[in-house]
Amino acid sequence: MSDIQSLYARFLEYPKISTDTRKIGNGSLFFALRGENFDANDFATEALNRGAAFAVVDKQDLPEHPQLIRVPDTLNALQELAAFHRQQLGITVIGLTGSNGKTTTKELVRAVLAEKFPVFATEGNLNNHIGVPLTILAIPAGTEIAIIEMGANHQREIAALCSIAQPTAGLISNVGMAHLEGFGGFEGVKKGKAELYDYLAASGGRAFINQDNPDLIQMAEKSGLKNLVFYGKNNDAFTSGELITADPFLKVRWKNGGAAFELQTRLTGAYNFENILAAVCIGLHFGMEPEAINRGLASYEPTNNRSQLTRTDRNTVICDFYNANPSSMRAAIDNLSALSAPHKTAILGDMFELGDSTAEKHLEIGRLAAQAGFEQLIFIGPAFSAHQGELAGLFFNEPAAAATYLEQEPPQGSLVLLKGSRGMKLEQLLPKL
Repeated sequence: MSDIQSLYARFLEYPKISTDTRKIGNGSLFFALRGENFDANDFATEALNRGAAFAVVDKQDLPEHPQLIRVPDTLNALQELAAFHRQQLGITVIGLTGSNGKTTTKELVRAVLAEKFPVFATEGNLNNHIGVPLTILAIPAGTEIAIIEMGANHQREIAALCSIAQPTAGLISNVGMAHLEGFGGFEGVKKGKAELYDYLAASGGRAFINQDNPDLIQMAEKSGLKNLVFYGKNNDAFTSGELITADPFLKVRWKNGGAAFELQTRLTGAYNFENILAAVCIGLHFGMEPEAINRGLASYEPTNNRSQLTRTDRNTVICDFYNANPSSMRAAIDNLSALSAPHKTAILGDMFELGDSTAEKHLEIGRLAAQAGFEQLIFIGPAFSAHQGELAGLFFNEPAAAATYLEQEPPQGSLVLLKGSRGMKLEQLLPKL
C-alpha cells in the first residue's frame, strides 16, 4: 500500500479534516500546515489533546507518538489526499474561476442545480491551494455535482488546482484587471485563467462560455478546447437573454430554443446579468426545467458583501466591499450611475495587488467617479490619497478616520456605494451609514 493509500485509509475512518486547533473536531485528522508566521507542527500534541484522532506532521524532531502520521510535506500530503479522493468520487465537478463575479456565479449555479441535484460547493473563500483540497475532502456522500471555486494571483496556480479538483466542466466568469502584480499584466491574467481551459481541453471536458466576451473566445481557441456551450445576448447561443431592468434589482428575460422566460432576482448590479445567464445555461445543460431554474435564481439573496443591498435607518447601501480591482470598481461606479436615486454617495477604498499600475489605476478610477457627478465622493487609503491634488472629493488615509467623519457627518437619504479591497476593512463604515 502506498503512503497516500495508507493516509486515505485513515481519512475514510476519520473523514473530518482540521487545520486549526481552535476549531478541532473529535475524531478528525489534523494537518499541521506551515505559514509565514507559524508552524502548526508545534501544536500537533495540542490537537490530539483536543480530540483529533491523528495529526499529520512534517517536522522531523517531534517526539514519537502513536497518533502522529509523519510525511515529507504536510501541504503536499493534503493536496495528494484530496486528488486521490477526487479520483474515487466519480461525480461531475464544475471548476469555476474569473477575475470578477466568480463567487456570486458559484452561488447562483449552486442555487439552480440544488433544485434538482444533491449539490456541494465551495464555502466562503476556500478557493486556494489549501481551500480547494479542503473543499474536495469535505464533499459529502451522495453528492452528484460539486462546484469548485478556484482563485489565483499567479500563473500556474489554476493548473495546480485543476490537478487536485479534476473538473469535468468549467466556467471562467471573465478576465479583468485583477492581481496584475502577480500575473504580470492583463495578458498574464488571461494566460493564468486560461489554465482551466487548457485542463479541460486535455481531459476532454466541457466549458460554458460567454459568447459576448472576445477574450474568453480567444482563450478557448488558443487552448484547443472543442467542447463548448455558449450563453450570451445573441439568439444563436445555447442560452440567450436580455436585461429588462436593474433598478435596483435585476429582471431578465432568457431564451432557450423558441421559448422565453422572465425572471425577477434579488441581485443588484447590471454586471450580474452575465452571471445569471451562466447559471441558466448550466442548469439547462444538465437537463433542468425552466421553472426550476427560475425558482433557484429567484430564491438567491446575496449575504456576502458582494452586490448586497442593505437598508439602514438613514441610507440604502450597496455593500460591495468583499474585494475590488479596476474592472469591478468601474462596473460598480457605472451601476451606481445608472440607478435612480435623488442622492448618491460613493465611498471607495484602495485596490490592492496592482503593482506598477497602482498609481495609474487609482487615478483612472478616481476620475471616473468624479465624472459621474455623485453628490458626495469619499476616497479611503494611501493609493487614492496620493491623488488628492488631482481629484475632487474627501480623502482619508485609513477607514478609522473616515468612520470618525461619517459619525459626525453621515449621508442622509442617500444611495451609497461602499467598495474597496478586502484588506481595507470597509465593513467598519457600515454602522456609520
